[in-house]
Amino acid sequence: MEQGGKMITLVGRKACFGLPTACPSSLPVYVFLKLTGLPFSFTYNLTYPDSDQIPYVETDECYVAFDNENGGVIETLKTDGIVDLDTGLDAVPEWTSIKAMITSWLADAVLYELWVGSDGTTAHKIYYSDLPWPISKYLYYKQVTLAKQLLGITKENAARREKEIYRKATKAYEALSTRLGEELYLFESRPTSLDALLLGHVLFTLHALPETSVLRSKLLTHTNLVNSAESFMTNYIGTSNSSSGLQSGDPLSSGSQSHPHQSTSASGGGSSNWRSNPRSKPKREKTEEEKTFRKRAKYFLVTQLAAVLIFLSLFGGSDNVDMELDNDDGSIYG
Repeated sequence: MEQGGKMITLVGRKACFGLPTACPSSLPVYVFLKLTGLPFSFTYNLTYPDSDQIPYVETDECYVAFDNENGGVIETLKTDGIVDLDTGLDAVPEWTSIKAMITSWLADAVLYELWVGSDGTTAHKIYYSDLPWPISKYLYYKQVTLAKQLLGITKENAARREKEIYRKATKAYEALSTRLGEELYLFESRPTSLDALLLGHVLFTLHALPETSVLRSKLLTHTNLVNSAESFMTNYIGTSNSSSGLQSGDPLSSGSQSHPHQSTSASGGGSSNWRSNPRSKPKREKTEEEKTFRKRAKYFLVTQLAAVLIFLSLFGGSDNVDMELDNDDGSIYG
């Protein structure tokens, strides 16, 4: 898409859960570009799910703004004069405190729920569902370890840190809800980058996190924040979902995220149908085929295990990688 002779392209992670991108880092940038009114194209990068450069914006003039540089994509676009919604607002006293609540307290809560306080189903669908099983498992557990380090979670303080994370998130929601009130935007009745950050967080929390999410339940008590996000979905993306059924009614969530809901309501019928096939007498004539299948299954498990061992041996220097990541600025896809 052209803007002043430039083709602007946002590269993020894939769409799911009814969102144009379900990545908690990519979604605010997508919302920001929508709020600017600039025409842009959006594409997915499925090759490097663990890259902290994603999302990034590029143009046909070799300009690139990466998420892990200069304060992130939005700040880079502002600094480089590509687009700025915040003119005259950076000096407002409340600006810094509101930004800190969104980028620190709420971001930490999402990070915790994605990698520590859940079974990993949401994270797998967003980041790893397109990767081979051994690699996806390795990257997932590596990310869990990194998330605990960033959040300062140990075995001794896990319960205390969880309580603190949710306490700060609750305070952030209360303050942001009060600040927004019945207005459309946080400052001067016009969209800003902070609106993009907040809308991205709210949309992700409502649509991508499961119904059992503690963070989601706390957010749902602030109807003005929920209504603001759903209004954005309707006006800018062209979809509208009820906050009480964001996931169950989402056609894009019929994959791994919907399985837990199905297992609780229809597991009895499903298991009885599955068991009815082996009871039929004609199936007993396939005993040799079943033996062959079992042998192949064992062979498959062995090869998968071998693939994991080979992968780990190739990345034997992972301890060094962990140290490097720990010394970075803490960027993570959550």
